[in-house]
Amino acid sequence: MLNSISPIDGRYAKATTELAAYFSEEALIRYRIIVEGEYLIALSEEKGIGLRKITSAEKMLVRNLYTIETKDAEEVKKIEATTNHDVKAVEYFIKERLQHTSLKDAIEWTHFATTSEDTNNLAYALMLSEALKNVIIPHLKKVLAAIDALALSYQKVPMLARTHGQSASPTTLGKEFKVFASRLERQVQQLATYKVLAKLNGATGNYNAHVVAYPNIQWPAFTKNFIEHLSSFRKVKLEANLVTTQIESHDTYAELFDMMRRINTILIDFDQDIWRYVSDHWMIQKPKDGEVGSSTMPHKVNPIDFENSEGNLGLANALFTYFSTKLPISRLQRDLTDSTIERNFGSAFAYSLIAYKSTLKGLGKMSANEPGITEELENHQEVVAEGIQTILRREGVELPYEKLKAPTRGKKVTRKDLDAFIAKLPVTEKIKKELRKITPQNYIGIADRLCGM
Repeated sequence: MLNSISPIDGRYAKATTELAAYFSEEALIRYRIIVEGEYLIALSEEKGIGLRKITSAEKMLVRNLYTIETKDAEEVKKIEATTNHDVKAVEYFIKERLQHTSLKDAIEWTHFATTSEDTNNLAYALMLSEALKNVIIPHLKKVLAAIDALALSYQKVPMLARTHGQSASPTTLGKEFKVFASRLERQVQQLATYKVLAKLNGATGNYNAHVVAYPNIQWPAFTKNFIEHLSSFRKVKLEANLVTTQIESHDTYAELFDMMRRINTILIDFDQDIWRYVSDHWMIQKPKDGEVGSSTMPHKVNPIDFENSEGNLGLANALFTYFSTKLPISRLQRDLTDSTIERNFGSAFAYSLIAYKSTLKGLGKMSANEPGITEELENHQEVVAEGIQTILRREGVELPYEKLKAPTRGKKVTRKDLDAFIAKLPVTEKIKKELRKITPQNYIGIADRLCGM
């Protein structure tokens, strides 16, 4: 690991290990075998095709190939060293494994009439869908739950808001956490219902080889049924794309990566806000025994988890953005630029996963400095000026905004200053009493209630 070029496989290997089951070379080989194996079985079940019916026991022989081990993947790579073609190597591997079984008479139906992209796009569709379902979405839900829990914990903690970096109408700490929870929840819901399009229609998308061999088979219907079967078999959400070139057009890849980029952008926003709260001493980080915050300043407890998260999210988004802009473009009926790009999908998801875990780690050792938050809020009495002038508008007082602007804009305002201002207002004592009750602590609207929505 010390000799790894990428920190994904080195420094952060423990944080990304679970993605290897989906994005490694061995995983890609496994997914290709699954696609080829299920396609062979599907051909045997289609009436009118010359392949005999494969028995239940023989289906098990095929499906036993799906649980490949590293030594099996290495065997595929040895075949590829001769073929110089990765999908053809998978085809030959399957044939070799089945040639001494009762399926010997069926092995030439492996990869029947299809192009390598039929296998590949389905393999990547399964890879992406299963990685999302089993790793990415569960971790995002953990982040969402942690933020939502903080929203409820601090829903009644009044806090100075800042717009344009300046003091603004108060909020609550919990409500500001809830904003991020709400944003994330919407995006994660979209991600959870995402369907990737996939194709199985031959060398240029026209079923040429399929139709010349079996002109009476309804091949588009076969494709739809097969992809629906794969979805059910692997418990994921796939959908058939029936009109393509040699490659599936990758538009749903772009949609997926844009979803991921939006999620990561929300978390970058969150990381930066938390960083500022730590800087202002509104949030406190619990020191860990043995840790060092600075090589020269002994007192420091740096918000490194949120900085780590932000950096990795930025790396992930750079990749996702490139994927989204490049993959839907292919010269004429096919070029190979998408192939090498697809092999890097795992990197973008790995950087994302590292970030999610870093954010969770940081949140797990933080708590609100409520006295510090209160002190800062009390030091900005001017933030109630909005409420005062709004009541004056209600009461028909002339130029209320302008009356408040002169004594408050850009000035340090004390409670004594506000009381003196209220005393001189041309309103009844009842209204003055109402105005005096407005404080930075209670001028929070329904911020606390919004945390439960």
